[in-house]
Amino acid sequence: MEWIDAATASERLGVKPATLYAYVSRGVLRRRHSDDGRRSLFSAEEVEQLARRGRPRSQPPELVIDSAVTALGPDRPYFRGLDALDLARSHDYESVAAWLWTGAPAALTSGGGDGWECDEVALRAAQTAQHGLPGDLLPLDRLQVITTVLGASDGLRFQLDPASVADTGRRLVAGLVDALPQRSEPAGTSIAERLWSRLTARPAEPPLLRALQAALVLLADHELAASTLAARVAASARADPYAVVQTGLGVLGGPLHGGASYGAERLLAEVGEAGLAGRAVAERVRRGERVPGFGHSVYRNGDGRGALLFGLVEEAAPGHERLAVAHALRDEARRRRLPDPNVDFALATLAAVSGMPPGAGEAVFAVARTAGWLAHAMEEYARGTLLRLRASYTGPPITR
Repeated sequence: MEWIDAATASERLGVKPATLYAYVSRGVLRRRHSDDGRRSLFSAEEVEQLARRGRPRSQPPELVIDSAVTALGPDRPYFRGLDALDLARSHDYESVAAWLWTGAPAALTSGGGDGWECDEVALRAAQTAQHGLPGDLLPLDRLQVITTVLGASDGLRFQLDPASVADTGRRLVAGLVDALPQRSEPAGTSIAERLWSRLTARPAEPPLLRALQAALVLLADHELAASTLAARVAASARADPYAVVQTGLGVLGGPLHGGASYGAERLLAEVGEAGLAGRAVAERVRRGERVPGFGHSVYRNGDGRGALLFGLVEEAAPGHERLAVAHALRDEARRRRLPDPNVDFALATLAAVSGMPPGAGEAVFAVARTAGWLAHAMEEYARGTLLRLRASYTGPPITR
């Protein structure tokens, strides 16, 4: 089969690239990525057939936004052209966040937690605001409260130039982590080390800490995921960075997005021993429920992020009983020809092996994705126009 690039396909059809990608979303055209993952390729035969029969008009075109932040490959994202899996193996979260924000090569050598600090007054206010909250509140709910208080305490939050937004991002991420209740002593000053101390009472173990570091990098962005689209809409209205992140957090907790790791955590917790994995999966299949942590709407042939993260957990904790349960669940899913496990399943496995509380995966996801939300917000601030979607009205006839 012959494959052609987007420019050639658009020219043959006489449409803009945005319309071309809308055809892909609606199943009119098939798309694959080039070997380097940087270009979209389209079936020349399908393009020719579509050109001959005319444009499909059954549905309105979908929103397509130009962005230089992240491209999605066949099984992984690319952050400003760099393989996210390679970055997770070799860089820390701070340097990858800086790379997403600036695209400057020097950013990738500027890692470590130095300079990632929240104002002490704002931090104390965020900690105090949680005193009346239930002790068993999920971490994601705490992060929403923390974000609101940090934003109200930051007089620089309306500075929307790129350098100022990056400074705000460092303060905000540090505050999100440091305002969570502390469970153990941090092993260092990096965001990963500080977050570990907020999510588990166990002393930091270097192999598991490396897995947490990798998780933060792998989840830092994922193109126009639902929370990122919401964050971009907020930024296009000139909402400040804290409001942008608050918008993202509100969407993230949905069970079809960042909340999927919470479902996978509950599945792992339900299976007390490896021998019970088959029953847990069978009951969900019988009820017609989706098995949490398996399958991905973009990566139909496997999520490379999940494979990398799960492998790091395997290396860090061989023989762990929770890892044995995770293996049993994967084997049962494979036996039933269910989709491959995704990054949410790997994140839930990391949380279980590390002794983290329910909802820890959502917290890791939220802290990580703050970098991506702000990178996309910077693009909207620079664009300077409001994102305005239109509805295709299907209600009663309009009377005049």
